[in-house]
Amino acid sequence: MVNTYGKLRIGVVGLGKMGVMHSCLLSTFPNVEVAALCDKSRLMRTVAKRAFQKAVVTGDLQKFAGLDLDAVYVLTPIPSHYFIIKELYAKGIAKNVFVEKTLSQTYSKSQELSEFSEKTGGANMVGYMKRFGVAFNQVKALLDKQVLGELRSFEGYAFSSDFADVPDGSTVSAGRGGVVEDLGSHIVDLALWLFGDLNVTSAKVNSRIAPTSEDDISFSVVGQDGLEGRFDVSWRRSGYRMPEFGLRIQGTKGAVYANDDEVRLELSGSPPKSWYRLDMNDNVGYFLGGAEYWRENKHFLECVSSGLTPESNFKSALKVDQLLDQVRRQISR
Repeated sequence: MVNTYGKLRIGVVGLGKMGVMHSCLLSTFPNVEVAALCDKSRLMRTVAKRAFQKAVVTGDLQKFAGLDLDAVYVLTPIPSHYFIIKELYAKGIAKNVFVEKTLSQTYSKSQELSEFSEKTGGANMVGYMKRFGVAFNQVKALLDKQVLGELRSFEGYAFSSDFADVPDGSTVSAGRGGVVEDLGSHIVDLALWLFGDLNVTSAKVNSRIAPTSEDDISFSVVGQDGLEGRFDVSWRRSGYRMPEFGLRIQGTKGAVYANDDEVRLELSGSPPKSWYRLDMNDNVGYFLGGAEYWRENKHFLECVSSGLTPESNFKSALKVDQLLDQVRRQISR
């Protein structure tokens, strides 16, 4: 099928929550055509055919071949990412690929996908959307200006109440894997983006729901020039109806505190200064799920059109998986 409309033809694999959201967001861009959708569920395919009447809707990924797709979004559960992305590249279905975090289930598989993508060329991106949040971009701007002086330490957290009221012994969290990938990967990616390479020095896990579940994880890291960091991640914290991500960064001249909605700067000898989400031009072309999702889609689509390298590409996402692999090895000791 030949692209005769001058639009980017996009395929989407996986029509769960993230797949539906991204498909709807993509359809709001005037230069995009959602041309193909793939899901194993007959029910979701029926719904998709009604919502995207001009798209090819299938349960077989191989039917994406020959559709002249400019990019494919992989929005399936993490364990399937490796096999789907590998098939996309191997079959020549698309060289531009967006995948929700994490890149794959293990560091070794992510490394293979990163190498595969370099050989194939094209734009590739992993959905660490917190990089596109206005608050964390304000933090990066402050650090780039070195307003804190030399960085000494940081603390990062990722909390939700998703399983706060789940009784002990429940298997309800098993389908989401472990909390370190589910929530922890976002705050880890932010830290790597802001501070550069980090190495894990210790890690501890709490299995509160079931003996094999990962519900609370804390781990410590060291970075460049002696920077020390600590992460706390949990999906059993009461009071967090929506997931919250935050940072506290200490430097020789002061400290900065940030979450999704606010940045607070405290410099020695100066009154505190705060920025709030509404004050930081948190406007997007279409709001669905969160402003960050629209921005990351816009960024990826622009990179596909221009041939530029996206933020949070496979190579940078590989560093997240490498650090999570270090966490796992520390826990298993």
